[in-house]
Amino acid sequence: MHSDTMLEILKQALEDKKGVDIQVIDLRERSPFADFFLLVTGTSRTHVAAMADEMNRIASVHGFPVLGTEGLAEASWVLMDLGDVVVHLFQNQTRAFYNLEKLWSPQTRVLAASLEPSLPSANHHGLQ
Repeated sequence: MHSDTMLEILKQALEDKKGVDIQVIDLRERSPFADFFLLVTGTSRTHVAAMADEMNRIASVHGFPVLGTEGLAEASWVLMDLGDVVVHLFQNQTRAFYNLEKLWSPQTRVLAASLEPSLPSANHHGLQ
């Protein structure tokens, strides 16, 4: 199944479960491990857990692989790896704190690993 179709099925299921502020981050040009992040906020721990259960049900019905699930016990941030789509189910305060939308925005610059950090000069800190 094409990742776009998978994304739409998962997104619709989250809408049906009354997920709040559903966002998609397109990673196809920026990541080798997934095509999309699907982010949604739940109104409570119970709501987040219910959405995770629904993602598992939908995955089973459609034959999507569930490669891993993290955070279900606390249900503050549940991460579900479904291969091409990684689903992030948050409680509001956790989503605001981690702000993945900003972290993964196209404007976020990633420094090349080959750049060595420069040490500040003594004068930079007011030392003589």
